Amino acid sequence: MTTTVTPPDPTPVKERKRSRLPKSARAGGTLHAGPIAYVILALFTIGSLFPLVWTAIAASRDNSRLAQSPPPFWFGAGLFDKLEIAWKDANLGEAFLNTTIVAGTSAVTIVFLSTIAGFAFAKLRFKGRGALMLIVIGTMMVPPQLSVIPLYMMVAKLDWTDQLQAVIFPSLVSAFGVFFMRQYLIQALPDEIIEAARVDGASSWRVVWHVVFPTARPAMAVLGMLMFVQTWNDFLWPFLVLTQMGNPTVQVAIAGLGRGYTPDQSLIMAGALLGTLPLLVVFAIFGKQIVGGIMQGAVKG
Repeated sequence: MTTTVTPPDPTPVKERKRSRLPKSARAGGTLHAGPIAYVILALFTIGSLFPLVWTAIAASRDNSRLAQSPPPFWFGAGLFDKLEIAWKDANLGEAFLNTTIVAGTSAVTIVFLSTIAGFAFAKLRFKGRGALMLIVIGTMMVPPQLSVIPLYMMVAKLDWTDQLQAVIFPSLVSAFGVFFMRQYLIQALPDEIIEAARVDGASSWRVVWHVVFPTARPAMAVLGMLMFVQTWNDFLWPFLVLTQMGNPTVQVAIAGLGRGYTPDQSLIMAGALLGTLPLLVVFAIFGKQIVGGIMQGAVKG
């Protein structure tokens, strides 16, 4: 009895996998989404933009029109007047400068310290590393409201009330940032690169500057953006230690708008719109770089 042996397929594995792809992908083109995907994306985009658009519409109307049913769904004639009044009444020029200083300092410091600490927890071997990491993660589970009273007592004792350092110093470190950078560096930074740097005689700080920081750049950009936005939108702690007439941040300044027996809702909306615009500008300028950094880090990992 003769056995028939089927010869192996001479087509390479990569070519066989490539043949299963659509023609556009096989030709090196771009895969195009169908009409349903575009409809879903359009709905999500409209839903995401609606709160911002509604804020602008409400800022252009007055209280009497906002109280009517149905509410307005198109802009009125007083948008720019309300924006000008909100800018002057809330002293938003100084508030923007103060918030930029606070958010920028906090973001840069958190990224720097979190990258170093994340590298230590991810790649260095030292006694008690696991226990220390559990303590860092445990601090993330403590509600921030529990630390308000002792923190305020410390700030009052240092005579920092109504000064920017009262907001800056408590936000210079982040347990989330340490955990985030640790998880990224575990995957993105091979041990062989660190060992090669050690063989070449690099010290620990040289490894951090020339190996860790370039590798962690995508994650550092994402963490910096997240921390900047978080600090920019922080309200509770700045509201407790700062005043609108002293050194306000944006959220503290907006909180003082429209006060009275009948709050001016349109003026409050105008202030909220002005406080949101800088973040939109930052995302518009750096959004592509951040997304590209995330994709680059994902491919390297």
